[in-house]
Amino acid sequence: MEHSISDILKRHSLRRTPMREQVLNIFIAANREAIAHPDLERLMPDADRITLYRTLKSFEEKGILHQVVDTGSAAKYALCHEACTEHQHNDHHAHFHCQDCGKTVCIDAVLPMDIQTPPGFQVKQAHLVLEGLCEKCGD
Repeated sequence: MEHSISDILKRHSLRRTPMREQVLNIFIAANREAIAHPDLERLMPDADRITLYRTLKSFEEKGILHQVVDTGSAAKYALCHEACTEHQHNDHHAHFHCQDCGKTVCIDAVLPMDIQTPPGFQVKQAHLVLEGLCEKCGD
């Protein structure tokens, strides 16, 4: 992220709180890697679970985080692009999920697919998950 935590919160009309700062620091340090809610709880053992949950939901609603769908059972989140807002998420991209360690990362450089749905069907969401081995597990 190019901007400071203060800039991110201000741009999305959110007040600066210690919880929001801590969560943003974790996601910025993750460098586009998705983080599961239980992993966040382990990284923040003193954090109130309800406040953490509300922080994740408000960040998702405001366009700071997007939920990542992969083959794991826990909800994961990753930083959105700077262009995401409360009214428009621009997070239609693929995710790579390592089958060995469970790491999931955002992949922006994926060619768009031309998918033809049956007549009358309307696509509301699309999730593309590529699976394999990450750089550490593939050696």
